[in-house]
Amino acid sequence: MKISKSLYTSLFCASLFVSCSNIKPKNEVVQDEKPVVKKKLSKHKTWANDARKSVGSVDTETLIAGSAEINPSNYDGKTYFLYGAEHLKLDNYYFDIPVVYNEATKKWIKYFLTRGRGFFERYSARGGRYAPLLGKILEDKGLPRDLIFLAMAESGFQNKAKSWARAVGPWQFMPYTGKRYGLKIDWYVDERRDPFNATVAAAKYLKKLYGDFGSWELAAAAYNAGEGKVGRAIRRYKTENFWNLRKGRYLKPETKNYVPNIMALAIIGKNLKVFGFNEIDFHDPIDFEEIKIPGGTDLVEFSKDMGLDFEDIQYLNPEILRWFTPPNAEEYTLRIPAGLRDTYVACCSSKEYKAVAFQEYQIRGKRTNLNDVARKFKIKKAPYVLSSLNGLSATKRLKKGSTILLPFREGQSRKNAMYADLYEKPRKVVVRRKNYRKRLRIAKARGKRIVNPSKWYVVRRGDSLWSVARKTKTNLDTLIVSNLSILNRRQIRAGDRLAIR
Repeated sequence: MKISKSLYTSLFCASLFVSCSNIKPKNEVVQDEKPVVKKKLSKHKTWANDARKSVGSVDTETLIAGSAEINPSNYDGKTYFLYGAEHLKLDNYYFDIPVVYNEATKKWIKYFLTRGRGFFERYSARGGRYAPLLGKILEDKGLPRDLIFLAMAESGFQNKAKSWARAVGPWQFMPYTGKRYGLKIDWYVDERRDPFNATVAAAKYLKKLYGDFGSWELAAAAYNAGEGKVGRAIRRYKTENFWNLRKGRYLKPETKNYVPNIMALAIIGKNLKVFGFNEIDFHDPIDFEEIKIPGGTDLVEFSKDMGLDFEDIQYLNPEILRWFTPPNAEEYTLRIPAGLRDTYVACCSSKEYKAVAFQEYQIRGKRTNLNDVARKFKIKKAPYVLSSLNGLSATKRLKKGSTILLPFREGQSRKNAMYADLYEKPRKVVVRRKNYRKRLRIAKARGKRIVNPSKWYVVRRGDSLWSVARKTKTNLDTLIVSNLSILNRRQIRAGDRLAIR
């Protein structure tokens, strides 16, 4: 029986258990096949995907996803064993940062098991969304994964967390430090609230601190108090052991408690079942699509056409502070819920959403400029906002009756949560310090100093500069400028000697 060439080829390949799909007859013309091009994912999307995949292999009844998973059989001496806690019969004794079981740590463990139990449960639940991502970024940047518990101590994994000192975001960056490590902070965006960029910046900062001090305990303490403060403590007490520094009075109680707090969170967070936290309802890991949209895009109108609530866009893009993307950017990478890319292409990719729904303000005074308007509407720290919006110089005199655009949306209250940062009141201690410095400046300008004092007053408990001036019948400005050696450094205390004649 005659066998065709193509059949012979198929039988030959079958006998070798190989596929013949790519074998073509010699004289057959084959059209060029288009190569399959995989879309290149951004670094942020890659991190999010990797973090989401890693969650499936984690026993979340035992540990918070994102922390270091260390197999004792592969212990290489580069990780840390929790000594002294063997009686607790933990599931995980190994960490990739130093963790100590001592009285300070026990105190915090007790707190999170009692009065602070609700806090720990809420922190951990939010950790399901962000901790795997933070751990992945830290690992990618060459840092220990268990540093996620530093973020847990700082913010409870909240992107919008803000401290009394105005530190912001999951890693609680102050403005200066955030900018120093590459975060953009202006009137339109605050990347301290972005879990991606903020974690990259935190990794840089923590790596620098570890390089400075050679110890994760000291690096964590410096993250809280500042490297200058920790450096001075080391010089004062002549020790580089955090637990010895902690015995002194120089570091504040907040810093002394900060390191054992992180350690307690790590011990519980990697032994959830042992401590009775095995039923935490973890949030789903972050998932999204990325699109490019123009700067100055009205996100409220965009959200409507996408069938989303504006809050959905805010949730995925917490760094955007206002209702439109930064107008000073040519384009902006926006995160939208996973699976909505096709919706975007169908409904919105070819449509313009330029922000135009700005509130208007009519100039009433005769001698007014944009700086005055900015001060009136609490935008004085960012006068460039009004300048770019109106195409005018901040100092240009404005005619009475002329109309100025404001960056607030039509129909939106200026007391909206979106503008809460504009109306924040400083802490009382900050106000007092500011008023004190102002009073010193006034006294220096008009007070007459006592050159050779002949009479002194010893400050008593409860005295103030004003009460001393009244008691001794001394001019307040004279009292201040005659005692600047004390007053330039601090306010008066009981026992101070003040020149009054």
